[in-house]
Amino acid sequence: MKKRKLGTKVIILMVVFSLLIIVSTCIAVVVRYREDALERSRRQAFAYAKTAAAYIDGDRIEGYLTTLQKDEYYEQVEDFLNASQDYSDLKYYYVYVPYEDDLVYIWDANEEEGACELGDHEDYMKGGKEVSFAAFQKEPEERALVSMDETYGFITSVVAPVYNSNGDPVALVGVDISMPGVWQSIAKFIFAASINIVLVILVFSAGLFAVVRQRLIHPISLLNKASGEMVSNLASGEVFRIDVHTGDEIEELARSFERMYEEVGDYIRRLSEVTAEKERIGAELSVATRIQANMLPSIFPPFPDRKDVDIYATMHPAKEVGGDFYDFFLIDSSHLGVVIADVSGKGVPAALFMVIAKTLIKNRALMGGTPAEILAFVNNQLCENNEEEMFVTVWLGILDLTTGLMTAANAGHEYPVLKRAGGEFELFKDKHGFVLAGMEDSGYRDYEISFVPGDMLFVYTDGVPEATNAQKELYRTDRMVEALNRHAAEGCEGLLHEMKEEIQSFVQEAPQFDDITMLALTYYGPEAAKTGE
Repeated sequence: MKKRKLGTKVIILMVVFSLLIIVSTCIAVVVRYREDALERSRRQAFAYAKTAAAYIDGDRIEGYLTTLQKDEYYEQVEDFLNASQDYSDLKYYYVYVPYEDDLVYIWDANEEEGACELGDHEDYMKGGKEVSFAAFQKEPEERALVSMDETYGFITSVVAPVYNSNGDPVALVGVDISMPGVWQSIAKFIFAASINIVLVILVFSAGLFAVVRQRLIHPISLLNKASGEMVSNLASGEVFRIDVHTGDEIEELARSFERMYEEVGDYIRRLSEVTAEKERIGAELSVATRIQANMLPSIFPPFPDRKDVDIYATMHPAKEVGGDFYDFFLIDSSHLGVVIADVSGKGVPAALFMVIAKTLIKNRALMGGTPAEILAFVNNQLCENNEEEMFVTVWLGILDLTTGLMTAANAGHEYPVLKRAGGEFELFKDKHGFVLAGMEDSGYRDYEISFVPGDMLFVYTDGVPEATNAQKELYRTDRMVEALNRHAAEGCEGLLHEMKEEIQSFVQEAPQFDDITMLALTYYGPEAAKTGE
């Protein structure tokens, strides 16, 4: 949809505004002039009525009513009334005596056919009786009667009393003014006034539009054009100036645009620097992720020449690099070390602490000793210079591949899950020691698990049971054990892949807040090693 320009909108607005002013002004002028014209007509009518009333000798009225004979004075008054009517806008000019039932004419200044004669009776117009008797007093009320009569048309009537020498009213002088004539006069005035008002307002509007266009529309157009060119100017680095000098808020807005241009330019430059830095950090984190992945055993099967044990592990960090880790290694030809751990925190600090912990655990395990002794040594090493107060939970087991006896120790880690051959996975609730790097000289206890061929071990970090969906529900340990039993026949590798699918199906689109690390081990025993099955 094509948008109207500001100038067009201003013109339309000014036209509408001018029309409203013209209409409202004309209405006000018409109402005022109408009231003035009607009041002037009323005053003029009363002036004629009072003039005739003062001119007429009231003492002669009774004689004319009694004799119904005209004399020289009667003719003189009649000539006066006729002359007054001829030289004025009066429609009817007459003298009558009001009675209860009707009125009786004395004079009627109408030389045309149909004029009333001396002594003629006539009924009152509607409202005429009240007006007549209100004026037929020593202290008369001045009332004007506006009427629409089939005989006399649309007229305004006024009356004034004629007094005798005793001061008593003896007759009334009536004056009728034709209202169409008054309205015609009003219409002529309205037409002339409207033309003048329209011309004045049009001239004023044209001048106002010229001022508005110069002081408002043109500067705003420059601002609009400048805003459209801002992006290209930012890209080219050109100096940005808006040629607006109105000395008011428009000029202040133009200066604000210029300041905004400079600030946006600075922001874009800083953003480019930050983006470049983030890309550099991202590239370094990508390298760190690969380094971390390379530090964990990732080639499976890890011992292709051995048939007495099968092992598989996975780690899915919540960030580019994580704090979880697993490890397995041969201490000698008949002992396998298995480790799974979870460092506090996430990201690079946790990954660095993980590298230290993993290295210490493996190196100390290769030197010999029980899991409890190994964890106690590593704990004291990690407590040194641990200003960040980080810690790590660890489960460490050493499996004698000849006898199937595993010696293990738990430093605040999750319970392992054990499946006996032909049975189901169940939590093995072992004794927990304190986390590593939490307190110097902490003690740890060994315990033993006897494996027979076909037994399976599943160890994991808290990212598995604490996986959360969009409804803030936890995956929980019981749901994890149920999933393990559904896929127990898959083997170590298949089991871990199915577990990851189960967890993903539960959390769906919810973000992963913790590392998810799992390790599965199946013991086949020395007989399998001999037969190669």
